[in-house]
Order: sequence, then C-alpha cells, then structure tokens
Amino acid sequence: MSEIEKIKSVLENAEALVIGAGAGLSTSAGFTYSGERFEKYFSDFQARYGFSDMYTGGFYPYKTLEEHWAYWSRYIMINRYMDAPVPVYEELFELVKDKNYFVITTNVDHCFQKAGFDKSRLFYTQGDYGLFQCSEPCHQKTYDNEEQIRAMYESQKDMKIPTELLPKCPVCGKPMSMNLRADDTFVEDEGWHKAALRYQDFLNGNKDRNIVYLELGVGGNTPGIIKYPFWNMTYSNPKAKYICINKGEAVVPKEIENQSICVNNDIYEVIKSL
Repeated sequence: MSEIEKIKSVLENAEALVIGAGAGLSTSAGFTYSGERFEKYFSDFQARYGFSDMYTGGFYPYKTLEEHWAYWSRYIMINRYMDAPVPVYEELFELVKDKNYFVITTNVDHCFQKAGFDKSRLFYTQGDYGLFQCSEPCHQKTYDNEEQIRAMYESQKDMKIPTELLPKCPVCGKPMSMNLRADDTFVEDEGWHKAALRYQDFLNGNKDRNIVYLELGVGGNTPGIIKYPFWNMTYSNPKAKYICINKGEAVVPKEIENQSICVNNDIYEVIKSL
C-alpha cells in the first residue's frame, strides 16, 4: 500500500482529526517571502535598504513610522488580504470539512478562515496579520486593520505613508503595532483565550479515541507548539496516528514510528492526490 493509500485509510477511520500547520503549508500555497514574489512587490525597498526577503524587511530599523508602515501595509496587503496563488488551503478544506476536526497553527496569514474553515475550530497561537494592538500594550485588546491597511497601501508614495494614517492606540495614543508574537508585548485577547480553551477541550475530549494528528509544514522554529505535543499525544495513545507531510523535513522519533506516516513531499501535491 502506498503512503497516499495509507493516509486515506487512516483519515477515513479517524474519529477525530487535529491539524497542526506551520509555515511550510503557506509556502506550498505560494506565499513565498523571497525571490520573484519579493522582487515583484518590494524592488524599491530592496534598492534603498539592501535586504532581499520580506522577513528581513519586517525587522529593518526604519527611521520613521511613515516608512515602517509603508513597508508593513504592503507586506500585510499581499500576505493577508490577497488570495494565495495556490489553492492548498481550499483543497485541504475539501478533504476535512465533514470530519470532526480542529486546527492549531503558527501561521498568521488567515488562510484557513478564507478557505472556509470554521472559525470556532481554529487556534492561531502566534497572532494575525489582520490585527493591530497597542505597542505598549496598555490594554489586552486587538483591532481589525483591513480598512487602515488598504488606505496605507493605496496612498503610499516614495516608500512612506501620509502621517495622518499612522495607527494610534485609541486608549493611550501611543503607536499601534502588529498582533504578532515577537516578544513579551504580544496581546492575547479574549478571542485568543477562548480559542485556546476550545483547542484544549477538543484534545481532552478526544485524547483516548481513534485520533489523527496531521502535521503540515511545521519546521524547527517553534516545535514546542505543535510538533512535540503531537509526538507526545501520539505516544500516550496506542490508537492515535501521526501523519507528517513536510518537504525535506518529515521526521518522526522511533518510539512512534509504527503509529506514523511521514511524507517528504510538497504538501499541495500530497493533498491533491488525497
């Protein structure tokens, strides 16, 4: 039996499915942060500041907030509000939509919800490009940013946004920042805590059942959020199965080898063939 046939069989027989998604899933969807896509949208920034990928540009110490938000509004526009070039999230949704599933992801590009996944079955642990928070933060609340981001994106000139569009905290007046987990200022708002509880409830309610932990594109940056817990939960339940699809990085500890299926291939290709 091929790996694909094995995965099909495992998914068909599962009583519960936990999807753990990392950056590799969005890479498979065409959200690449360097090369052609970077040059298409950021050649002006590259020429002026010398960086050659979007990720580095996000950490660049811009001299003014007008430049900082010119970069970030463009970055958020293409990685959050434009559709992914490859429909891997949509294909995944078709595969799992009728199952008893829950998603935990370190991705912040909102692709799951755009593809139709049920919002109440999603836990974004690391934030969302679509949310602002106070940079201090003076209070634990986040704010939808689509309208402001679109305005910044459309009105920027010479890699600066108009000063009047700079986002300010409605409570203390300090600059807003992105709701992304980079340091201890990350805001875990009410929605974040509710999602964390729903995820925990799902795990507790299904931990002894015929459950599948499907890991997609999780690398070595934050393995403590998805990868290690998936391994541990598989190990502690003989009925559990662990599936890892990750091009070049699909590995499994020998303790759960006989409960696991690893596929070193492009996620989109694998999901399509399922």
